[in-house]
Amino acid sequence: MNVDVLWANFLTQIKEDLSSLAYDTWFKDTSLYKLDNGKATIIVPMQIHKKHLADKYSTLIIDKLNSITGTNFELEFLLSDEIEVVDEIKEEKQIISEESRGVPPNTFQSNLSSKYSFENFIVGNSNKFAHAAALSVAENPGYMYNPLFIYGNSGLGKTHLMQAIGNYISKNSNRKVLYVTSDQFIQDFIGMKKKDEDGTNFNYVDFFKNKYRNVDVLIIDDIQFLGGATQTQHEFFHTFNKLYNDSKQIIISSDRSPTDLKLLEDRLRTRFTWGLTVNIYPPDFTLRTEIIRKKISAGNFEKEIPNDVIEYIASNVGTDVRQLEGSITRLIAYSTMMSGVEITLDLAIEALKDFINKGISEKNDVHRIQKIVSEYFQITVEDIRSKKRSSNISFPRQIAMYLCRKMTSESFPKIGTEFGGKDHSTVMHSVEKIEQEIKVNPDLAKIIDKLQKDIGSGNVNNN
Repeated sequence: MNVDVLWANFLTQIKEDLSSLAYDTWFKDTSLYKLDNGKATIIVPMQIHKKHLADKYSTLIIDKLNSITGTNFELEFLLSDEIEVVDEIKEEKQIISEESRGVPPNTFQSNLSSKYSFENFIVGNSNKFAHAAALSVAENPGYMYNPLFIYGNSGLGKTHLMQAIGNYISKNSNRKVLYVTSDQFIQDFIGMKKKDEDGTNFNYVDFFKNKYRNVDVLIIDDIQFLGGATQTQHEFFHTFNKLYNDSKQIIISSDRSPTDLKLLEDRLRTRFTWGLTVNIYPPDFTLRTEIIRKKISAGNFEKEIPNDVIEYIASNVGTDVRQLEGSITRLIAYSTMMSGVEITLDLAIEALKDFINKGISEKNDVHRIQKIVSEYFQITVEDIRSKKRSSNISFPRQIAMYLCRKMTSESFPKIGTEFGGKDHSTVMHSVEKIEQEIKVNPDLAKIIDKLQKDIGSGNVNNN
């Protein structure tokens, strides 16, 4: 939490417990310098304030800070001039100590990026459980779910959620948070083998243990990369035990579940399941469109991107959030290079033709339905997605739209996008027409029934 904001909150609360005279005399001109290692350093205007606040108000100050931060602090009262002198002395001692030992400076870095927060994490059906679990851990680190193990494919938001937890904790408490990748953990472990000037590695060992065990929250990304690094796994095992036994929060991510991490030791995989394991699933169509709209909004692009283009990207680029964001960047760049032409569906198809996942068509239920229907009526898939209005094409197209609506969870707009950018009202009309026709046309009902069985059994010629 920002110390200025915290102290403003503190002054507001303590003012209610004091007379205006006492508040104006002893607290009005004070400020909070820092919260560090269990100590609250408070700047006071005059020497007399130091003794009076310590003797008369220390208990009240400690109680108020505890109610705001959840932590008890030792109090230190200093004048502004004293603050500057203390900082200079500490800095000189730190430099001299580090240079004489020949070890890396012991300046703590959380490695958190401020761009990751809960506020800009887009929640949908595929990630709402993981989001809720992450927020619970952020609000109660070390107690709610420990460890928290988040897994899922690359590009689904694991890193975003973990760093959002770290940023939330750092903002709202004085807890020490460390985010590292498993690769960084390995490199730091290898660094312990270095020797300093006296021929020992004691200083490097102390540096490693202080970095990883003297924290309140340890966040490890991509734990699967510890596989095969036997000695590093052994060290992580002891680090995990130390933090866990001290009720320090551990957060881990992987591209697979703990039971599937076959290259990790059994004792590690078992510990990963002690707390809560959550999976982030690929985003559905609705969430993908929200992600794209958020990217467009955040980018403040000069050009407007139509809904049919957004839905085309959401339908065809895949489920990797980074790819979705990259497709927008590519589309804007392509439009700019084409002399700033208007962004349309045709332009998007051209701009992203090499960006589209080649394997998506066979995995997409809508595309499978289109293929089965087109084969039954002996037309091409391109015909069924085209704007041709001849009856031998438009009627099968309406049937395919009907089956897509009945046999998938896709929305009317998404289905329309898959059929060459048709408006959602066109899809609704087609579905209603086929529904009514089935009631009065037994032959059509039989055709629909056969197609549904073929689709359900995956009976499609892939040659």
